[in-house]
Amino acid sequence: MKFQTDIWHPNVYPNGTVCISILHAPGEDPNHYEQASERWSPIQSVEKILISVMSMIAEPNDESPANVDAARMWRERKPDFDKRVKADVRRSLGL
Repeated sequence: MKFQTDIWHPNVYPNGTVCISILHAPGEDPNHYEQASERWSPIQSVEKILISVMSMIAEPNDESPANVDAARMWRERKPDFDKRVKADVRRSLGL
């Protein structure tokens, strides 16, 4: 899963690729951070994946970030984080 517009988020790589457990390759995590049951399997529904993405957007996991700078800003300067996200959204909407 990949965002087509810029998104400043701890769990989204700079190229827009989403980094959440449910989308990671099946099997054991080589870093031992996730359980195999949390990772991709063919029984995952579109609904479950979208709920996971919405949850990720609302509550980032800053312990294992895809975007370290966004995670740091989320933790240390939340008002600046919110301001940057709002500006990115407005820009993506052409406002």
